[in-house]
Amino acid sequence: MRLPVLLATALLASACSGEKTPPPSAEPAVPPLAAGESMLAVPGGAIWYRISGTGTGIPVVLVHGGPGFTSHYMKPFEDLGDDRIVVRYDQLGAGRSGKTTDTALFNIPHFVKELDSLRAHLGYAKWHVVGHSWGTMLAIEYYRAYPDRVASIVFGGAVFDVPAYEAHAKALLKTLPDSLQRVVAKADAAHNYDGKDYQAAMDVFYSMYVYRHPIKADLDSTYAMMNAPLYNYLQGPSEFTITGTFKNYNSTSLLPQIKVPVLFTVGEFDEVGPLLVKGFADKVPHSRYVVLKGAAHIASWDARDENVRVVREFLRAADGDATAAKH
Repeated sequence: MRLPVLLATALLASACSGEKTPPPSAEPAVPPLAAGESMLAVPGGAIWYRISGTGTGIPVVLVHGGPGFTSHYMKPFEDLGDDRIVVRYDQLGAGRSGKTTDTALFNIPHFVKELDSLRAHLGYAKWHVVGHSWGTMLAIEYYRAYPDRVASIVFGGAVFDVPAYEAHAKALLKTLPDSLQRVVAKADAAHNYDGKDYQAAMDVFYSMYVYRHPIKADLDSTYAMMNAPLYNYLQGPSEFTITGTFKNYNSTSLLPQIKVPVLFTVGEFDEVGPLLVKGFADKVPHSRYVVLKGAAHIASWDARDENVRVVREFLRAADGDATAAKH
């Protein structure tokens, strides 16, 4: 079982800077809980969450991507705290949450129920849901299961049609130098993704289409606290060869059924593809679609201020819609 390619990116970046990067620990140290942080027992373990903000608007929960990564890159959205309570959490198996390799828990229904258990624990009748990447899959499935508990949804870098996403990723691969394309083709043919040359090819892809301006401390924390088996079980061996359990996932039929306000955001150079996301947005009546200039997939790093601004404005308007709906 290989580590996801994000880890290789970190190692290569450190090598290029002259820094010595120690090998990742099998059980990285988890910092003690700080103010606003707590743990919640869920099936299979416990999840870490953080409450911040003092505003009186409808609370918002941040649903990170991966799968098997952490919520570190969603920290910029905690700036929304002057408007509302912000809930950031790590899904079971990664980050500061309990570690598990139990594949019986590696499925969408588990993570959907996990998310709603957090809502119930916090005592919110409903909340806004901000999902990113794999988190958009959880967000739409959460809405399917509990529509009355969702005030609005933000889909960042949406992945509702995994086969279409994979096809777009393969198209982006063709923008890499021929030598790197041959490396990836050879690895796919041999089903061997551990070579340094393959990892180097993925590093180039990530620097173009996943993140262009990462926050180093949060990137390092993401690598240290990731769950490689979870990533490989659900996703597969690479960004281009998706063999995991969601390889045929497609929830586009749900899009026209969404009745709450919806915002789609996508980076200009996002690996999921602005045109693909625009197609999703067109299926949701009265949704809003925003392309974040200069950003790749993790726009909360690449276009931090603009990403927070458009989400803030959307949530403020959605608060008003929710209030009007009560009368």
